Amino acid sequence: MLDSYLIPTQERLLRPLAGWLLARGTTANRITVIGFAVGLGAVPAIAGGQFLLGLLLIVLNRILDGLDGAVARQAGPTDRGAFLDIALDFFFYAAIPFAFVLADPAANGLAGSLLLFSFVGTGSSFLAFSVIAQRRGLKSLTMPKKGLYYLGGITEGTETIALFVLICLFPQHFAVLATVFATLAFLTTLVRWWWGWKAFAD
Repeated sequence: MLDSYLIPTQERLLRPLAGWLLARGTTANRITVIGFAVGLGAVPAIAGGQFLLGLLLIVLNRILDGLDGAVARQAGPTDRGAFLDIALDFFFYAAIPFAFVLADPAANGLAGSLLLFSFVGTGSSFLAFSVIAQRRGLKSLTMPKKGLYYLGGITEGTETIALFVLICLFPQHFAVLATVFATLAFLTTLVRWWWGWKAFAD
């Protein structure tokens, strides 16, 4: 819901650093992999109760995720880079709820499972729409520079990261926050199903 508003600002802020890195031979794919490794470091941190450290690693992951896109746009985007970026992002998104389940299985297990269940709905509808849109040559009007064209929704990347920030700051409220977010994610999935059904009518 907020991605189309925040991503252009993020790109503008990161553009100078991206140009500096590109001039020194840094590739977008290298930044993607480094960012992914940093993000996965949040899993043992959160599982061990180090929630603020986990939050720091999540924030660094997101900065690097924005930076790899900024570098790719200056160097010239590639299909390999788009694939790597989205595949690792989806894995990272699922890893954070799992880390909270590891931190307290009794308190967080059910809500964490529900949250991951909802992620399957938003992720699969995201990718299914992108595949068909690509086949039909459709392009996003709101974010034309993205590697994939997808439908927005109530819960996109920005909202997901906002959730991660909240659960790291208030881990004792994980179950409530995860359940509320999962409900919104299920609504996003339903909206995407409906729009996909309408958009791809023969």
